[in-house]
Amino acid sequence: MADNILVWVVDDDESIRWVLEKGLSEHNIDVEVFESAHKVVLKLELENPDLILTDIKMPGTSGIDLLDQVQNLRPEIPVIIMTAHSDLESAVESYEHGAWEYLPKPFDIDEAVKMIKRATLLPSQQLDSENENETKAEIVGEAPAMQEVFRAIGKLSNSNSTILLVGESGTGKELVAKALYQHSPRKDKPFIALNMADIPKELLEAELFGHERGAFTGADEKRIGRFEQANGGTLFLDEIGDMQLETQTRLLRVLSNGEFYRVGGREPIRVDVRIITATHQNLDVHVKEGTFREDLFHRLNVIKLTLPNLNERREDIPELAKHFFRLSSEELGEERKYLSQEVEDYFLSLPWPGNVRQLENTCRWLTVMSPTREIRLEDLSDDLMSEETNGTEWTDLLNLWVENSLAKGENNLLEKTLPDFEKTMIKATLRKTKGKKKEAANILGWGRNTLTRKIKELGLDK
Repeated sequence: MADNILVWVVDDDESIRWVLEKGLSEHNIDVEVFESAHKVVLKLELENPDLILTDIKMPGTSGIDLLDQVQNLRPEIPVIIMTAHSDLESAVESYEHGAWEYLPKPFDIDEAVKMIKRATLLPSQQLDSENENETKAEIVGEAPAMQEVFRAIGKLSNSNSTILLVGESGTGKELVAKALYQHSPRKDKPFIALNMADIPKELLEAELFGHERGAFTGADEKRIGRFEQANGGTLFLDEIGDMQLETQTRLLRVLSNGEFYRVGGREPIRVDVRIITATHQNLDVHVKEGTFREDLFHRLNVIKLTLPNLNERREDIPELAKHFFRLSSEELGEERKYLSQEVEDYFLSLPWPGNVRQLENTCRWLTVMSPTREIRLEDLSDDLMSEETNGTEWTDLLNLWVENSLAKGENNLLEKTLPDFEKTMIKATLRKTKGKKKEAANILGWGRNTLTRKIKELGLDK
């Protein structure tokens, strides 16, 4: 390798090529840019870069096609995939075809530099390519927090590791569990989901391990448990923190040696099952309190994946709403609704304590109850309208609005917001004083002439 890292940048967008060439060069990285993947393949037979940074969607040869050809010609060269289409399928597809890393646009140039330097210092980690069709997991999200989740699913696509999903209620833990299953070597085998909180504790062991006929009162016939049903596939145990200690002990034995007995049974049954568990509780606290076995916790906590709450991915709310309106219209046979701009802005300011599930339920309710296709503020339920100010200072809401505007790439925020702020203050004060300008000016801390001028400038006199 030369003294400087040599990176080939492949993107059909000239502005992206220019930004990367300039930004990487400032970090002492040698850069050569290409507008098409075809030119890279031709040159790859003669020269070796230290790394290739390529867009995923380009006319002609795509980034994935280029990735496959690099794997055939120069498998030792790490490839980083860039994409503005930051979805789960793109992330998983990139990793399955051998990408070293996945970089969603827009990105900070310093982030790209760090990734490039890590890739050129570490050996390339190859992933086997798979050509089979897969069921798509409908996970919507372009927020950085969700990109980390997509990246983790992609990196685990060839793994059978036990995974613990942690997140608040309503963050989509079962959906992520299904995505992990759908992009795993066990995707053609069963996926069985069971919520520990929904099963009475006296029936839980029979539910998990099955029972023989006559094992207890009411056991009129033999029953196959969830472990046997999931043999060769994946068993998802939701709300694992609610599992009783006695059942925890039996689960630990299965994880240790792959064997269990049906309730009332005498013959051991062997299974090969991948376990994914989930909880909204703090299992470390339960371990300290003695309500959750420490040895079982370490068995389950092989790979921990924390899911963001909706407040940590607010920029996804508009797309999530569109997604849920589409699903609701198809399921309920109603016309598809959409949010007006004022409602979208209002949704971005809400705390959403129920997370994505609360947003989904809200969209379902609006699909049925809204009188028009466009959702307006007056169409929202009283509960939702009262939620914005519940325990929230106006400065907190302003901060959320600013963060959301910045996430959308908006500029000139003061120029846009100061007139609206003054309009709101003036109109509210004039309502209070029943139109008496002198009194309103005193309340606002202005002279009467200043108030009169502001009213004219802001168009309130019309």
